Amino acid sequence: MQAQRYQRGSLSLRKRKSLPDVWEFRHYEKTGNKTVYKKQTVGTITQFPRRADAEKAVAQLRVDINQGAEHAPMNLDQLATHYKHVELPSKAYSTQEGYKNYLDLHVLPKWGRHSLSSIKAIEVEAWLRGLKTAKEKPASPGTKTKIRNLMSALFSHAIRYEWSSRNPISSVRTSAKRQRIPDVLTTEEFQALIPELPQRARVIVLLDGSTGLRRGEIIALRWSDIDFKSCQANVQRSIWRNVEGETKTEGSQKPVPLPPFVVEELKRWREESLYKSEDDFVFPSIRKNGEQAISPDSILKREIRPALRRIGVTKRVGFHTFRHTLATLLSSLGVNVKTTQELLRHANPSITMRVYQQAVSEDKRAAQRLAFSALYSEGLQSNPPEPNEGG
Repeated sequence: MQAQRYQRGSLSLRKRKSLPDVWEFRHYEKTGNKTVYKKQTVGTITQFPRRADAEKAVAQLRVDINQGAEHAPMNLDQLATHYKHVELPSKAYSTQEGYKNYLDLHVLPKWGRHSLSSIKAIEVEAWLRGLKTAKEKPASPGTKTKIRNLMSALFSHAIRYEWSSRNPISSVRTSAKRQRIPDVLTTEEFQALIPELPQRARVIVLLDGSTGLRRGEIIALRWSDIDFKSCQANVQRSIWRNVEGETKTEGSQKPVPLPPFVVEELKRWREESLYKSEDDFVFPSIRKNGEQAISPDSILKREIRPALRRIGVTKRVGFHTFRHTLATLLSSLGVNVKTTQELLRHANPSITMRVYQQAVSEDKRAAQRLAFSALYSEGLQSNPPEPNEGG
């Protein structure tokens, strides 16, 4: 049986007398032993004024008619459309939106029209090295690495469908080195912050600081997720931009232990909350009558950061700061990497190790200062400085 070949079809503009002209997409369709010429209306010229607009609408049609095609002469734009349709729906909503932004803002404008065989590792690496943001600032190393990994995932997808035999991105080099070390709070700063916060923000910070939950996981919690008897939170979902979906990774969906003090704070907050049934959000939006979770950015800007300023903390603090603070504290207390990985629900221990490197570095500096202080003071006692000759 002859293999189905990948077809691009053709897009044309059909004139109409009394109605707006329409874009038509034409392609062949095999039915049994017959090949039938098909045409499909894409939309009017009012909907898609430019050919480029109509081509974007046709991209998904090409994916549909080429299911099972072999040796597809695809360009990266067509591959990305298939990837969005097949792979992205299984990922967390925040990941889907992030990938789409990287594709639409960076990858496709540069590489979309390139055939898969024409994309070379050295050219992609050079492009990433000079990549800029929308504000014409150099893209961060982290952003470059994420784009590199996304492009690699696209080629892996093509290989899986036998549309490509190679992944040129596998040899593209990028550095994910942070431009600055993330700020963490000291135990004294954390303790001083808590009394400065109103009840809702206090419970959120205590919950975040003791569990390391991600912000989307915290605001997605419902009272049914809190097991007061077992002192644990069952992380089931995450919210990003008011869209409720899966957690960042499958490993994130694990019970998280809650300290007794935090459990008591949660009990008190439930008594005060207007929304306390099992299906209600633990931290609901009053403005939305409890139907949505609160906006984490609003709590951060209006309550947490002003409280930090009042106690004299000028560090750049976000919700992830509390997660980093917990990881750093666990490291300084000698907790092993595996346990920390389980508590923070990192998918990969290397992620945990990167956090540990910051904490270990601080421990080394503290030990060095202590040792040098002892050595230096002993040196002063045994070898006092000579008086100045002119004194």
